[in-house]
Amino acid sequence: MTLDDLDVVDRRLINRLQDGLPLVERPYVAVAEELDITEGDLLYRLERLREGGVLSRFGPMYHAERLGGGLTLAALAVPEVDFDRVTETVNAFPEVAHNYRREHELNMWFVLATETPEAIDAAIADIESATGLPVYNMPKEEEFHVRLHLPV
Repeated sequence: MTLDDLDVVDRRLINRLQDGLPLVERPYVAVAEELDITEGDLLYRLERLREGGVLSRFGPMYHAERLGGGLTLAALAVPEVDFDRVTETVNAFPEVAHNYRREHELNMWFVLATETPEAIDAAIADIESATGLPVYNMPKEEEFHVRLHLPV
């Protein structure tokens, strides 16, 4: 599924849910009413968008550090010929929260989220072992809150 396959309601749903769910007893019903669709249609569309790969994940965002976990941005310089294989390898790690291709010498950037800050180093070592490539660890030094909204 590509963005071209999305209808107007799919696009409105994605755009609306980027603002979060309302804190009410039946949040999907409330959003469905805003979009003038049924709760069943909303849930069907969400599942179809996930299965089609338009949405990679749908769920809450947690502040890992406040919960005692570790979080870091990491990067790899992946030879083009190996990019797909390395992507599959990296994405198989449960600690990998996001993975993005970049036009740069460090062409794969991903976020690692672990249960403890100490587990970051172990996850990096495991990824290095599995890929045969050095992982560049870029832990945050200062936090800036930027609201990301990607309209479709």
